[in-house]
Amino acid sequence: MTVQLKPETERLVEEEIRSGHFHSVDELIVAGVRAWREKYQAAEPDEALPKQRPEGRKSLVQLFAESPFNGLSLDFERFPDTLPPVDP
Repeated sequence: MTVQLKPETERLVEEEIRSGHFHSVDELIVAGVRAWREKYQAAEPDEALPKQRPEGRKSLVQLFAESPFNGLSLDFERFPDTLPPVDP
């Protein structure tokens, strides 16, 4: 695929790569497509886009593993889904 960019757009892309926000034009385009989809709530993700976690975000496993509560014997109890009837 050949893409023609306006000089201003090309300058912006080069700045983002030089700044280290992205390592390649492909990475920048994938991030842009993902942002667009998130904003406009696209129905189905494209399987061609590699699945990456946004920078600074952790997986649920990492979150629990690095939690300050890790290793403590905490017992969490879940409230029932229904509430008792209220007397008038």
